[in-house]
Parts: sequence; structure tokens; C-alpha cells
Amino acid sequence: MGANLVPGGVNFAVFSANATMIELCLFSPDGQREEARLPFSERSGDIWHMQVAGLAEGTLYGLRAHGPWAPEAGHRFNPHKLLIDPWARALHGSFSWDDAVFGYIAGDPAADLSFDTRDSAAFIPKSVVTAPPAATPYQPLYSLAESVICEAHLRGATMLHPGIPEDQRGTCAGFASDHIIGHLKRCGVTAVEFLPVQATLDERFLATRGLRNYWGYNTLNWFTPEPRYTGPGGIAAFRVMVQHLHAAGIEVILDVVFNHSAESDEHGPHLSLRGLDNASYYRLVGGRHYANDAGTGNTLDLTHPMVLRLVMDALRYWVEVGLVDGFRFDLATVLAREADGFDPGAGFLDALRQDPVLARVKLIAEPWDIGPGGYQLGAFPAVFSEWNDRYRDGLRRFWLGDPGQTADLAERLLGSAGLFDHAGKPATASVNFLTSHDGFTLQDLVSYREKHNEANGEGNRDGHNDNHSDNFGIEGPSDDPQILAARALRKRNLLATLFLSQGVPMWLMGDEIGRSQGGNNNAYAQDNPITWTDWGQADTGLSTFVARLAALRRAHPVLRQHRFLHGKTRADGIREVIWRRADGQEPSSQDWQDPGFRCLGLELRMAAEGGSPDSDPVYMIFNRGPAQPLVMPPLRQGWQLVLDTTRPELTAGTIPEMVPADSVLVMIPAASGE
Repeated sequence: MGANLVPGGVNFAVFSANATMIELCLFSPDGQREEARLPFSERSGDIWHMQVAGLAEGTLYGLRAHGPWAPEAGHRFNPHKLLIDPWARALHGSFSWDDAVFGYIAGDPAADLSFDTRDSAAFIPKSVVTAPPAATPYQPLYSLAESVICEAHLRGATMLHPGIPEDQRGTCAGFASDHIIGHLKRCGVTAVEFLPVQATLDERFLATRGLRNYWGYNTLNWFTPEPRYTGPGGIAAFRVMVQHLHAAGIEVILDVVFNHSAESDEHGPHLSLRGLDNASYYRLVGGRHYANDAGTGNTLDLTHPMVLRLVMDALRYWVEVGLVDGFRFDLATVLAREADGFDPGAGFLDALRQDPVLARVKLIAEPWDIGPGGYQLGAFPAVFSEWNDRYRDGLRRFWLGDPGQTADLAERLLGSAGLFDHAGKPATASVNFLTSHDGFTLQDLVSYREKHNEANGEGNRDGHNDNHSDNFGIEGPSDDPQILAARALRKRNLLATLFLSQGVPMWLMGDEIGRSQGGNNNAYAQDNPITWTDWGQADTGLSTFVARLAALRRAHPVLRQHRFLHGKTRADGIREVIWRRADGQEPSSQDWQDPGFRCLGLELRMAAEGGSPDSDPVYMIFNRGPAQPLVMPPLRQGWQLVLDTTRPELTAGTIPEMVPADSVLVMIPAASGE
């Protein structure tokens, strides 16, 4: 599919089941003039194709599709609108908002039922004939059990870094710098999960406010990287960045958006799929309107074989050519919704599981959308890990001090088995996170009780209202030493719990150095210092603490097991999990139900099945209550303290007599060292 170089020219292939004619439009090297318009000469089923002699790499082209303009029947063909090839591997030029990009007459009383005859070519990026780099076989660097994921915005991470040349800031070259890679390595990161890097479109309502879609969840084309990140280097520049990260032992996971496109609803622009075959590419309601399970105006129809092919081709391209190691699927429930609703055996999920390339990479689902039956946490097939928002909210509530949260904490510490331990799923099915791009940063989680999204221009009505956050008495920044100390301790407690939990830990890049967004918990449109990482204000003490947590997790396999733990007795007669109170006794059923029970100990060993009994145990205490006497469980060689969040500089010490208030303690056998 798309434009492919062949001896003597280029072969073009495009899908449309309902068009009556498709034309190839060839443009001048600067993209300003349409120099030829050639009808596709061949049709095999619903694939239109032809070979054009004399064309070479770098040729600029677009498509025009003829057919019925019948919106109420689902057809929106308009040959006056230049269309981007859905399989284009590169784009030339940028999109500009003009009324000519709409298939209908903007402002007409008939709205989207009217028909516009203006040519849109001047405002639409041109597709480019490319010779992509050779495909590379995929080899994972880490298992999921070994993984520590950092969610990052490729642009925002580098825009304010003083060590990166200004012309490289915000680009792949900047992210591949020794400054960024060295920082990630020090923090123990094994994988960067990039917010969308595929070509994106800034919505018109943002453009009129001088804003842009910073997060990038509005995909224009699924094969081409966003030009603001790569410059003219395109996929080659992206590959170089990935190669640098791989050389440093860091994998790359892409956040991808296949639930909707940038064409929005019936009032959106004519960019690509809508003009080629609206009725095939989208899920329609009554013909004229679009299903809107993503809340963004339209929903791709992945039950259609050619839409599924588009998605699968794009995913394989990013693995084999872009060299990436996995994907996080935005609003993944949309992708698995069939005629009767969400289906764990949906065609898309089945296609991924059988694909010889994609079945081997890391697959992560965001298991919800706003459609019917949209919340499906724990319901995806075993090859998927899933973002676990129950983990996020449970840990926030425990450390906030909400009563009755200790039992939930216990569930989260063991990988949320109640959600995921079925159908052969491993403990790595749960991607544990405290923060992500969507919501407060970690610094704001301990600095604000209310969201402050005024800069978004929506009257502070956007974003989540229920954040389980605290400000310790002052909303926003403070110079009070006691407040600063309390906030710092809360951050360390949250991070320590994250790294000590079974599952796959993920944190938002910048959290490890105290990045704030000024209380904005929906900064999707803020491509400015609100979202950029201010390295000049970096909390190096906190990043050092994160590095210690990652090293602790790496050194002790008991903290990152593949199997779920349920307190079984191992062959050596020792239980794999023992819960304890601070006094060393096991909690009673009354303790678990006591709203004031806020100090929980966990004696942890390798799983009874499939684990290595020679691995050292770890004893952890999570205390959201006052200080209280500590009684350690018996151990032949005794215990040593290796982590105390109230003393972040401590690396080894004797067992204290008291569990400090609001603290996390970690002990290991005295003979083993850290």
C-alpha cells in the first residue's frame, strides 16, 4: 500500500470501496504547483493501483477521490480536496487552517450537507515518495519484569536544558544527547514511553487561541513522525535517536492513537480517510454522524479489514523501520469494541497476538474510553499489560491519609491480583503509576488541592476534579521549611511504594526532579514553560533517591516477580507473603477492617511456584500513621535497614526501635548487603 519505488518508477496503491475514480496528483518539488493529475488505471477488488514510470524518491504527491457526496448515506467524496495518502511514509509542508479544507461550505445554513468546490491543495501537506531504511529484526533488551518505564514528552524534556544546543532542543537529536540519556540511565530507566510522535494536527479552536495540541493525540498520519521533532530527517532522524537509546540500554515505547483521526466529526476537515472512503474507515451512526467513543469526534472502524491492515502496517513499520520496542495504545477499549461491545477476542487483539513481529514487542493498553462499557481494566488478553488507575488512586488515597485504605494498599503492593490474576496473566500485567501526562505532576500532587487550568482557556472547567492531592496548608509554591519537608517526604513515600510494588513501575519524566505545571492537571495545549522541564530548578536529591530505588528493585528479584503472590507455603515450608503489624504480629480480620490501621509490614519471598528459593527475602513497612515501636520478624542472620524515606541519604543501617511517622522502611538480610 502507499507509494513504493520499483525499477523505473513508483507503484501507487490505495484502498477505497466506494469511490468511482481516484486520481494521483503530482506536485512540483516545492509543493506549490500541481503539475499532473493521473487517474488510477487499475483496480483489484477495492485496491486502486498503478505504476508511473520516471518518478523517483522525493516525488511529492496527493490523492483526489471522486464519488457520491451523500453525507446522510455516509459518503463524503469531494475531488476538490487534496488528500494525504494514509500509507504515506513522509510528508512535505504543513497544514494551514482555511475554509477550503472543509468538504462542505463553512457557515452555510445546510452545514455539512452543503458542498464546497474550492481547491484545498495549498493548505494540505503533500505525501512524499520515500525509500525507507531496511527493516531490522526486533530483539527485546528487557523482560517486563525487569522494566522500569519513564513516560516522556520528546519535546518538553529538552526545551529548557542548558546543555543541549538550542537548534536541537525539542527534537530527536536533543533527546538523544548525553545529557538526557545519562540522566535516564542514572535513574534506572529501562524504557522511555513517548507521548505520540506521529504527525499530528492542532485543532482549529486551539490555533485561534494561539495554543497547540502539545500532547499529540490527534494523529494526521500514522507512518510519519511529527516534523517538529525530526526536522527534515524524518524517520531516519528518529531511528538515530532510538539507536542511541538502545546503545545505552534503554528501550523505546510509543504511545499510539488508532481510536480516532484528526478529521474530527462531520464538521471537521477533509484530510485523508474521510475523502477516500468515509463509510469504510469510520464507524458511523445513521450514516451522517460519527460514533464518538474517544470523545474527539470520530472513531476508526477496526472491524473493517482494510482499516485493520492500515493499523497493522503502521505498527510493523515503527518496529521494523523505526526500531521501537513496544506500544501503549491510547483508549484501547475502542480498538477492541465489536458490534456487541468490548471483546477480548476482537479482531485487532487477535491480529496482534498472531503477528510474528508485533506479538514479540511490549504491548500496553489504556483500558478505558467513554463509550458503552468503556472501563475494561483487567479484561485485555494476557499479552497486554495495562495502565492501572486503581493503583494510582489507591496509593494517593493511602498516603493522603484517607481512612480504610490499608487493605487496598496490600492489593496494590502485590500487583492487583484481584484485577489481573486470571487467563494466564503474569504479575507484570499491571503498569503501576502515580502520575502521567494526564493529571497532576508529582510535585503538584503534594502542592495543590485544586486544579489550576486557567491557561487552557476553558474557564478551569477542564481536567479532573478528584485528584486525591494535598497542599500541606498552602496552595502552590511555599518557602516554609516545614511544608517543604513534608512535601518532600510525601513524594519519597509515594515513589518508594511505586518501586516496591509487584508489576511494572512507570513515572512521568520530570517527577524525579520536582517538575511542576503550576497546578495545571490538563496541560494538553501548553507547549511552553508550563509543561517543559526546567532543568535549572532540578531537585538532584530527589533524582538520586529515585536512582537508589531503581537499584534496590534491580538488586532484589523478589521485588519484580513474574508470578502473582497469594501467601502460599513454599516447598521449604516458608510462606511467600506474610503481612505484619509494626509489632510483628499478623493482622487480624478486625485490623484489616479498622479505618485507623495505617502501618503495614510485608515480609516478601520468591513465589512458591517458579521462584528461586535462594533469593533473599525483603521486609517492608509502610506507615501513614504516627511513630510506633518496631518488632522485626525472626531471621537467622538478622536484618539490616537499607531504606528509610525519613532519612533519604541513608544507604545502610541498623534496625530502628521505632517506625517513624509517615515513612517507608526496607530491610534485607544482614549478611547479603544491598
